This record gives sequence, structure tokens and C-alpha cells, in this order.
Amino acid sequence: MAREKLDTMTVVTRVAEMPGWAAEGNTIQKTFKFADHITAMGFVNRVAICAEVLDHHPDMRIVYSTVNIVLSTHDAGGVTEKDFELAKKIEQYS
Repeated sequence: MAREKLDTMTVVTRVAEMPGWAAEGNTIQKTFKFADHITAMGFVNRVAICAEVLDHHPDMRIVYSTVNIVLSTHDAGGVTEKDFELAKKIEQYS
């Protein structure tokens, strides 16, 4: 998957088609809320395994039953196709 930074208009247009996701600076991000901490941790573990397989690792912040995920391709300096690929996979786990 190419790691070429997408232009801002492309990112904004594509993220608008993804419920709950938002473009913030050079990232796309979403907050997921779960019934409890154990369910949130299960989600984080599934995302971590998927990210490892894709060799693309999100920033994740866990506060009890809430998980905030921030995606950006650091070596490209912004959002790439790889971020959208991972976001799509993450949605399957929520």
C-alpha cells in the first residue's frame, strides 16, 4: 500500500463517508465507547493484532470504556491510503 500523503480535500471527502471519523490536522480519528473496560480492552487487542498484520500502528488512548484512535502515516507526514485501510478494518471490530 502506498505511503504517499493524501491532499487535504481528498482526506476530508473520504472521511465524510466514514461515520464518526473526523479529519484533525494531519490525522483521522474516532472515539469508540463500550459498555465496560474489558470490552474496550478486547477491542484494543483486536485492533493491535490487525495493525501488526498491516504493519501500520495507530495511536490509541484508553480511558476505562472509551478508546480514542488516531491514524496518521508518520513517515509521510499525514494521512495516506494505509490509514484509510486500517480505519476500515477497525470498523469491523467495533
